[in-house]
Amino acid sequence: MGKVWVSLAATLLAGTASAAAAQAAPAASERIAVLAGSVITSADAAPAGTSVIVVEDGRIASITPGRDAPAGARVIDLGTRTVLPGLIDLHTHLTGDPGGEFWREAVEPDEWGVVVGAKNARLTARAGFTTVREAGSAQHTAFVLRRGTAEGILAGPRIVAAGPALAIVGGHGDVSGFRPAINEILSSGYTCTGAVECAERVRRASQNGADVIKITATGGVLSQQGRGLEAHFSNEEMRAIADTAHSLGLKVMAHAHGARGVEAAARAGIDTIEHGTFLDDQALAVMRERGTVLVPTLMAFRGISERLGRGVYTPTVETKVRAVAETARTFMGRARRAGVRIAFGTDAGVFEHGRNGQEFGLMMEQGMTSREALASATTVAAEVLGMGSEIGRLAPGFSADIIAVEGNPLENARVLERVEWTMVRGRVID
Repeated sequence: MGKVWVSLAATLLAGTASAAAAQAAPAASERIAVLAGSVITSADAAPAGTSVIVVEDGRIASITPGRDAPAGARVIDLGTRTVLPGLIDLHTHLTGDPGGEFWREAVEPDEWGVVVGAKNARLTARAGFTTVREAGSAQHTAFVLRRGTAEGILAGPRIVAAGPALAIVGGHGDVSGFRPAINEILSSGYTCTGAVECAERVRRASQNGADVIKITATGGVLSQQGRGLEAHFSNEEMRAIADTAHSLGLKVMAHAHGARGVEAAARAGIDTIEHGTFLDDQALAVMRERGTVLVPTLMAFRGISERLGRGVYTPTVETKVRAVAETARTFMGRARRAGVRIAFGTDAGVFEHGRNGQEFGLMMEQGMTSREALASATTVAAEVLGMGSEIGRLAPGFSADIIAVEGNPLENARVLERVEWTMVRGRVID
């Protein structure tokens, strides 16, 4: 990659510098006063009336009733809008867009993912998502985006990035569908067989910059194998992954559809189950016992179902999409009734970025209240990330991750589909 990568990165960053100026961090001495019609400081709090939120150096300095801005502050008047904490999506793929053309892996360079990711980072932030967990990408693309948004060069959310997913050889997350020699060339290098090798891959991911470890614990819907959606890794391999990651201070997120794969991942100590489509009573009992969190990604199922019968997917993938469509309408509600903790995640990239907020309505269709749905995307998601003292609520000292909507999301979380103003780390996303 070498010189090509450096050249592309330099061109991209230089070309976006002027456009990003409006999103750049405020000057260190600048004080911003955000005037709100009402404020929801946390999903478990009642709305407050007209308030002033003072932001300094990217953090909330104070929240006071009324409309009196401090002298010398730059005023942002949001009128009657409701202001609340920025939203958190725990499962995104910023560096990709939806489509069934799996062969593009063989013709598009990894660097193109940075270009696509810069576009999608801005769309995601404008949709009100001020923090995302990037759930699998080429080796460096998400890490470059992470730095770009952190430094204010690119408009976008805070990014917690996994990098390449750990997979079994030939499994979901590895490359398949090509001739063997091409599969080998395109492999990420993060496949593993046996507990020792899987532990080594976790250490390599940590060394190369991963904030979280992503594994594909079962088969997947959009990969080119026709085999089922059950467990891929052995119990020993999953325990090695979880133990090694935790020893390094990293959490593990597991793509998992089949019930036995979900159960095995939870028993191994993996922190979150992504999707969880076919979970059953036995898997739910283990998740509840171990405190494993479900990230249901209901929008992923909507997104892939929207593309059925349009020639987007191969016949192999279409068959699997149809197999998951019905249970996708009920499994999250079942987990909620079983007492499993649920956190917000969408799998954006499987559907169009910017539609993330439609997940709230789908969660409510499966029994969540509006307050529960908002909590899943704020306080609960922040705790999953280990960032509960930094994001997920509005309070002095917290990051100035703030959004504004018309209406009261505690009464109807669907208003979060239309976020009208976003601030990330004290930068307004224009």
